[in-house]
Amino acid sequence: MLKQRVITALVLLAILLPALLYPAPQPFAALALVMMAAAAWEWGRLNSLGGGASLGVGAVCVLLCGASWAAGWLERPLTGLWIAGGAAWVLGGALLLRAGVAGWPGVPRALRLAGGVAALWLAWLAVAQARAIGVNFLLSVLALVWAADTFAYFSGRAFGLRFTKRKLAPSISPGKSWEGVWGGMAGVLLLALVWVWTDGTRGAEVPSFYSVLARAGWWLLLVGVVFMAAMSVVGDLVESLVKRSAGAKDSSQLLPGHGGVLDRIDALLPTLPLALMLTRLAS
Repeated sequence: MLKQRVITALVLLAILLPALLYPAPQPFAALALVMMAAAAWEWGRLNSLGGGASLGVGAVCVLLCGASWAAGWLERPLTGLWIAGGAAWVLGGALLLRAGVAGWPGVPRALRLAGGVAALWLAWLAVAQARAIGVNFLLSVLALVWAADTFAYFSGRAFGLRFTKRKLAPSISPGKSWEGVWGGMAGVLLLALVWVWTDGTRGAEVPSFYSVLARAGWWLLLVGVVFMAAMSVVGDLVESLVKRSAGAKDSSQLLPGHGGVLDRIDALLPTLPLALMLTRLAS
């Protein structure tokens, strides 16, 4: 299993890194579009669609992303869209988690499908815009989610249930604890401070997400990264809720040893558009 995970990770890096580091943003945007299409196909399957219908969901996602690209949306601020998308994630995520696994089947399937495709389209538009801003900016957003997950894992292992005596969402993801959440937030705060210092030390031509917030005020940096860490947990829990309702361990087996594409990007779905929202508001 470990060997399979390592091989898959190496193959993904061999594909992603050249696209990420290419001078123009188009190759990375195109690769991200393929990944979102695959995630949309998985979303159809998780919502009880057949193979052909799930492919149709993927095609709709491609059409939405392609139309936005052709319309020049990658170069536009889209502040209103990011605010609307961020609000939808905050409110929708709260409602879904409150309803729990039992509440998911009660949501009309057409609404579930539309909401999933909209979330994937918004995340693609955000990641493509982030790459257009610059590699340093994009990596700083991605690293926030990775740091939150990593620090949460080790904090949960070390301190889980030691202080709060209860798990975060036992019916959705039994392994998560509040101590893990607090540890993840502490981790992203540390990451943000180090990244801002590094940007200043090396005179980065393209600012990181953290430096953009810090220029608007240190209070915004602190509140913003904690909020982003919290929303990465929401994205993870929402996907876990959907998989548990569908009786699936993974969103698919497209990535051997890692599960599906949705399993790898669930925490990024809310954080990418929220990062663009905070960036536009702080600029």
